[in-house]
Amino acid sequence: MNDIAKINGKDLKISTKESIEVCNFIRRRDLVKARRLLENVLKKKIAVPLKLFNTDRGHRPGIGPGSYPMKTSKAILSLLDGVESNAENNGLNKNNLYISKIIANKASRSYKFGRKRGRKMKGTHIYIEVAEKAKKEVKK
Repeated sequence: MNDIAKINGKDLKISTKESIEVCNFIRRRDLVKARRLLENVLKKKIAVPLKLFNTDRGHRPGIGPGSYPMKTSKAILSLLDGVESNAENNGLNKNNLYISKIIANKASRSYKFGRKRGRKMKGTHIYIEVAEKAKKEVKK
C-alpha cells in the first residue's frame, strides 16, 4: 500500500507559462477543492491570479492581474481525474487527498505540420502527486 499516488502528463499541447500559473494556484489544496476551482475557471467565475507571467495582462476584481486559461484547466482537470483513480487503486481514501506536488516543465518543441515552415508547437510535461492528509491526534 502506497501512501501517495502520481500521474505524469507528457507532451501536452498547452502553454507552459499558463500551466505554471495554474499549478501554483492549486498546489497544496484538497483534490476536491482544486477540481471545483478549475471548473469555476472554465465557467469564468474565478480567475487564476498571475504572479510570474503577468506583463500586459488585465486586472480582475480582488486579485490583480488574472486570466482564464481554458485549455490548460481542461488538461489539468483530466490529469486530476487520472490521479484520483490511481489513488483509489492504491487504496487511498479519495475524500482525504491533497495535492502534495504539481510541477509543470517545458517539453521538447516539434515542428508544426503544414505549409508554414519554421513554426514550432508548444508542449508541457505535468507531474502531479497526491497524498493523504495526516490525521491530527488531540492530546488530552
